[in-house]
Amino acid sequence: MVGRSIWVANIIVFISSACTLILELIAGRILAPYIGVSLYTWTSIIGVCLAGISIGNYLGGRIADRWASPMTLSIIFFVSSLATLGVLAMTALFAATGLPIQLPLMARIISLTAVIFFLPVLIMGMVTPVVIKLTLVNLQTTGNTVGTIYAFSTVGSVVGTFATGFFLVEAMGTRAIVLAVAIVLLLMAIITGRLWRSAPKAAATTLVVLAVAGALFNFRSDLLTSPCIYESSYFCIRVHDTEIGGKKVRSLVLDHLVHSYTSLEDSTVLGYGYERTYANLTTYLTQEKPALKALFIGGGGYTFPKYLEAVYPQSEIHVLEIDPAVTVAAHDYLGLKQDTRVQTHNGDARYFMMQWKNPPKFDVVYGDAFNDLSVPYHLTTREFNKMVFDIMSDDGVYMVNVIDNYQTGEFVRAFLNTLAEVFPNVYLMSEGEAWIHNSANTWVVVATKKPFDEAGFAQVISAKNSGQISTAVMDSPQLNKYRSEGRRIIISDDYAPVDQLVARLYWEREKS
Repeated sequence: MVGRSIWVANIIVFISSACTLILELIAGRILAPYIGVSLYTWTSIIGVCLAGISIGNYLGGRIADRWASPMTLSIIFFVSSLATLGVLAMTALFAATGLPIQLPLMARIISLTAVIFFLPVLIMGMVTPVVIKLTLVNLQTTGNTVGTIYAFSTVGSVVGTFATGFFLVEAMGTRAIVLAVAIVLLLMAIITGRLWRSAPKAAATTLVVLAVAGALFNFRSDLLTSPCIYESSYFCIRVHDTEIGGKKVRSLVLDHLVHSYTSLEDSTVLGYGYERTYANLTTYLTQEKPALKALFIGGGGYTFPKYLEAVYPQSEIHVLEIDPAVTVAAHDYLGLKQDTRVQTHNGDARYFMMQWKNPPKFDVVYGDAFNDLSVPYHLTTREFNKMVFDIMSDDGVYMVNVIDNYQTGEFVRAFLNTLAEVFPNVYLMSEGEAWIHNSANTWVVVATKKPFDEAGFAQVISAKNSGQISTAVMDSPQLNKYRSEGRRIIISDDYAPVDQLVARLYWEREKS
């Protein structure tokens, strides 16, 4: 069948390559709830898949030289279909038990990726060499034949990539996509081998399909049910009920990281120390401006926008949230009212700000797009800081939560120095004097156009909290000394080694 037409060969490799890239893209979404999405995750996925494709090409070439036939191609597709279904089984197994051995973080990410995705990608990598062998009938046209087949293979990869990233994930969900890929591969096995033309082959195929379908049906809750309430193009979104300080709250989990804690009964409950620092800074700012114009870069669980709306009802509140599904989850599960005065703008914050015509001059900008070690680097650069500077009022305040180890890390220092390229005043704050500890902490980095009145801030917060000042502000000599130490890194659009700067925290967590 294949040898009669190069166009049949092109269609076969197109479908095979599309399925391969669909699995590769889906790998990031399937692994996200367990190991997150980072430079290390995608490095592992791409490396494992390329290794699988390479070894598959090699083995496929050996098989093609010895046993090239439509039936061989059919068997490869059939086994790849079963291996693709194995992705669901291995994912469910890992979710239930984890890896059987303890490994360092990097090795754990690579191992998990390989265990789940290496085999199906390897088997699909065998397809193209076998198809080429079956198609070559004239050595005078070898170059044209091989080039055309590889071109269609690449086009299939492109189509699979675009279809998955732009449409399939949100339309179907990851588990359904894996199942669909397995079905497509099974159909290719039946078609390339013409299995319906032989009664024994048709009977054997039918028995295997019925057995697999029965297993899928019996274990459908484990294999086909996603752990996410929503699977968007950006996150696996989950919501859990828990307690903080004896109060019932609901946590928003994006991929594998808790993004926020929200009380459905009391919008003034703040679960994180950096949010309480935000609250203290907001209290100080509202002494002169009770009606703030506030912008949030990142919405997440909408915990602090809800707090601001409840405590300062005259304020104008805008939220730039990249993922519409996160906003939907906030409405459906996290107590954000449908008639809220919070104005949400869905889209990438930087791109939206570039397109925003006549934005308000904001009194306060809250950065809340950095989640644990997941840092969108394009929101850390000097160029982005200039965009924030331009939409702030003359006495405006920009505050951002940043996680780093003050003693050993480099990210918070680089972020401070980058802000200082644009803002004349930068400050480092935390709940308590966290800089005395050699451990990761969530910092609040503050930038202003006018000098910040630290004494006035302390007086206001002390009066509010019965003499207690929970937010510590690093004094200027210590901050200047800290900023001048180590490497002087300025993060820009042309140089943004953010993942590398936070990498040390990965290693420290492995050792703890």
